Amino acid sequence: MSHSAAPHHKTSGLGSEAARRLRVWVLFLIPALLIYAVFMAFPLFNSMRLSFYTGQGLTPDHFVGLENYRELFTNPIWRDPFTNAFKNTCIFHLIHMAVQNTLGLLFATLLATPFRGRNIYRTIIFTPATLSVLVTGFLWTLILNPRWGMLNQMLEAVGLGAWAKPWLGDPDLALIVIALVSSWQWVGLPTMMFLAGLMTIPDELIEAARVDGASAWRIFWQIKLPLLKPVIGIVWILTFVGNFNAFDVVFAMAGTRGEPGYAADLLATFFYRTAIAGEHPVARPDMGIGAAVATCTFLTLLAGVSVWLILSRRRNGQT
Repeated sequence: MSHSAAPHHKTSGLGSEAARRLRVWVLFLIPALLIYAVFMAFPLFNSMRLSFYTGQGLTPDHFVGLENYRELFTNPIWRDPFTNAFKNTCIFHLIHMAVQNTLGLLFATLLATPFRGRNIYRTIIFTPATLSVLVTGFLWTLILNPRWGMLNQMLEAVGLGAWAKPWLGDPDLALIVIALVSSWQWVGLPTMMFLAGLMTIPDELIEAARVDGASAWRIFWQIKLPLLKPVIGIVWILTFVGNFNAFDVVFAMAGTRGEPGYAADLLATFFYRTAIAGEHPVARPDMGIGAAVATCTFLTLLAGVSVWLILSRRRNGQT
């Protein structure tokens, strides 16, 4: 009897220990879940709810179903600026991917190689990311001023005055210039992430490839880059989410209308004018249409993140 009771007591002890750990985990998770629910989940679902209503002010109360979405996608008053803002946001994102993240990978590869003073260069590259977007946007607006801005004066000083342009006043250049300024400010983040990924690659792999006669270029393409795919995916997701929520840099350099002529208008600035400021295309704010714009932005982000998760799970051999 005594021998048969011992395993029972041992199992019971293990069960109580697992239950205690579960309670501890739950207690640690509850504050984070509450913060997420209050500041993320509730505003998100409330915004989606408001997209089915119309009315005056910030709390429309007249239920209209999918009417706001029909207006957004079919009425030229809303459709044309929404389409323009969505297209500009996609271009804004592509420029970041091509410039910011490519330079980040290049800088990380260089910084992963031991050389004198590389910590100083790490600091220099990352410093812009610590500055206020509004401040840097305003400073770059001064630098790019067509009359007395430093950039045009430097071009004229070196005999390239023909290249001097109204950088933020040309509809064909405004969005590109703003995206480049944003890429300059945030290039430090992908640089640090890529650098962290490169530092995890075993030195034995690199040394074995060098012994086999592989060049530095071949080592990068066949060893380093494939091993960086998870980091590349995370960097893309962060860039994608950040670009589709970008507002402050356009606000600082082109105003809420994305001047000139909405050439730099993004989804976030279009939402601000529609739901809050009421500047365009109507004189008063329309929170119902604005909530529909916000919901479409969220669904775009959800689709992009979901595709990345599916591809990532397939790459890892998971179902």
